[in-house]
This record gives sequence, C-alpha cells and structure tokens, in this order.
Amino acid sequence: MPGASGASADSWSSSRTEREPRERWVYARRMNLMPLHMPRLGPLPVFIALLCACAAPPAAKDFNTPLAPSSPALLRVLDKNEWPAVRSGWRDREELLPALEASIRWTSRRQSEAFFPIEGIGHAQALASLERFYKLLTESTSAEEFERTFKAEFAAYKSAGWDGRGGGVLFTGYYTPILDGRLASSPEFPEPLYALPEDLVKGSGGTILGRRTATGIENYPTRRTIEASGSLAGRGLELVWLASPLDAFIAHVNGSAFVRLENGELARFGYAGNNGHDYTSLARELVAAGELAADESNLAAIRAWARRHPERVTSFLERNDRFVFFTTIEGNPRGSLNLEVTAGHSLATDKTIFPRGALVFCDARGKGGDGPAQFMLDQDTGGAIRTAGRADIYFGFGDTAEARAGALKAEGQLYYFFLDV
Repeated sequence: MPGASGASADSWSSSRTEREPRERWVYARRMNLMPLHMPRLGPLPVFIALLCACAAPPAAKDFNTPLAPSSPALLRVLDKNEWPAVRSGWRDREELLPALEASIRWTSRRQSEAFFPIEGIGHAQALASLERFYKLLTESTSAEEFERTFKAEFAAYKSAGWDGRGGGVLFTGYYTPILDGRLASSPEFPEPLYALPEDLVKGSGGTILGRRTATGIENYPTRRTIEASGSLAGRGLELVWLASPLDAFIAHVNGSAFVRLENGELARFGYAGNNGHDYTSLARELVAAGELAADESNLAAIRAWARRHPERVTSFLERNDRFVFFTTIEGNPRGSLNLEVTAGHSLATDKTIFPRGALVFCDARGKGGDGPAQFMLDQDTGGAIRTAGRADIYFGFGDTAEARAGALKAEGQLYYFFLDV
C-alpha cells in the first residue's frame, strides 16, 4: 500500500508503496496475420507443414503491459447478462458498508474534485453513484429488490485489462504483516524501519523529487547505497528494530507493518514515502536466477528460500532500488486516499487510469486461484502497477491474511459501476 499497500502474490511482482504520478509507456500490439489467399499446395503433408508455419502461436498474456496512450481504461458492458453476480452485494452489505462510507467521505471532499473527470466519469456522477449504492444497500428489503433496482439504475464498465480489449485482469493480494521487533536495537533485532528523512523532497500530490543538498535537489540514493553507506543511521530516524533484512523488506513491500513488542503490544507503522526509485520484484528476480520455480514464487516459498540461503538474501534484496519510509499510526493502515483500508473490500489499482474511490466488482475466480467475487472500493494505489491488467486486494493483517494474500494470483475480470446518466 501506500497506506495499507501491501504485497501482491507476485509482490512480489507489485508493490503498493508509490503514490507519485507517472507517464504511461507506449507499447506495440502484436497481431497474428494470416494470408488473404491460400497458395496452391502439393501433397497433404506439405499443406499441413505450411499451415503450421503460417499460424503463429497466440501471444502469451502479459498482465503488466501498460495501456496504450489514448486507449480507454474502461469498456462499457451493455449486455446485462454479462454482468457479474451483483446480488452478492446484498449478502455482503454489513462488511461492505464501512469501506463504502469511507469512499463517500473522500469523494465528498472538495480536494477530490481535482481527480475528475476520468474515463468520462465526472465528480458529481462518481459521488452520486456511491451515495445511491449506499441507499440501495441500506433500504432494499431483499436481495431480489436490490439486484433489480441496481441493474435498472447502474451502468457497468469492464477494465480494458492486459490487452486493452477487456481480456482480463491478474488479481494478487497484499496485507499488513505482524512482525516481531523491539524499540531498541539488539543483536537479535538489528534491522531498523526508518522515518521519512528531512532531506527527502516531495512535490504536489506526493511526487518524490529527490534529496535536498547544498547545491540543489538530486536523486535520492538507492536501497543498495542507503544500506551500504549507513547514511540514515544515527539521525534519529529509527522507529523500530526487526529481526532480519527479509522482515524489513516485507514491511517495505507492503508499505505497513504491525510490530509485536516484547510485552505483546502491537506498534503500528504506516507508509510515509519512498526514495523515488522503481520497484523490482524479489520473486521475479529469484525465478529469473533459477532460485525458485515460477509456480512457487509466493511469500511462503521466499521465506523458505531465505532460511536455506541466508548468505544470499541481501544481494537479492538490493536489486530493488526502492526504499520505503514509515510513520507511526493509530488504527488500521491507510491507502493512497488517506482512508483506512478494509480487509476484503479495499482494492489497489493504477490511479493514473482508474477513478479513485469508485465502486468495483472483483471476480477473481479464474485461472490460477480461487479468489473472491464481490463488491469492493478502489481505495489504494498499486505502487508497481502501471496497467489496466493488474489489481491488488487487501486482506488485512496477521498470519491468515499473509497466507491468503501470498496465495492469490488469479486471472479474472474487474468491473466498475456508475449511475447510468
């Protein structure tokens, strides 16, 4: 998260600890072309050989493919038979209402108007949609009434997905880890989490500008440089001390951590900023190096690998240039809208292309996992998500949340709902 922003199952291919605006990358769409006229062929074996040579295999799905410039991120779904099972919103209303109320509060604030219109959705329409959905949840007398009225009044939009044509979204999970730690360093707890340094300069909207020096602003050092030089040590920035470099890295990836102290109390830390460098997935690096199989690149497997090879952990962690800073918090972690995130009902996406705080339906039951199929609110930013083809679901905190978040890596569809005006 920024805020809750947590670890995705690839998180390991995606981190949520980034809020700054960013440009979309241009990409080329690959198309398989067949000849307009089939040439005259000889014997059947030759015909089959030529046919196989002409038919290129379908392009592999790359869910990290950025959306092409000027391409829509949302595609209208006119056939209501293709809508997801929205009736489930009635069933889940008690769990859904806190997240919905938070989105209404944020969208009611004047400063939220600066983020609209987006994808043809104006601020007034976004707010009215949330308020009307709240009324339907609280005043409908049955699931049937809720579903009937919702379908009559709302319009559905599908994420353009990985291919820009609604081909699907890869859902992963993030969470808030509970880690053992101490408020003072010791041989058992030597790894600190740092507060935001005074020389880190942010611009409007939280953009990381760099480090302030006597001669101006320069790029902030990378993770490798920060840790090798000890440039943050001794400046009073240490907030808490953890047991291992991997524990600290897990907190960085998730953008938050609850730390269990010696007396059993939980000290809570949330996202404060980062050094402005790009995120590199630890899981991807381990898979590329042959350390892990692609189908086991989850947090549990990474922890097991680190226990087997403690001498190699640091060299892999240093491949991620991003370094995250923390602040003490009360209550639950907050996402990029500065709202407390809700387990199972807060989503992190690319906020440069999707409406903030919006009502969404995540159907993550496709290939690769048995994820949820339910309404959520788009309340957080995926720091390494720069695409319409990725989304991260917040699962809460603790061991169960870690297991669920670490296991989720499922293809599916992401829908946005607004009043049909």
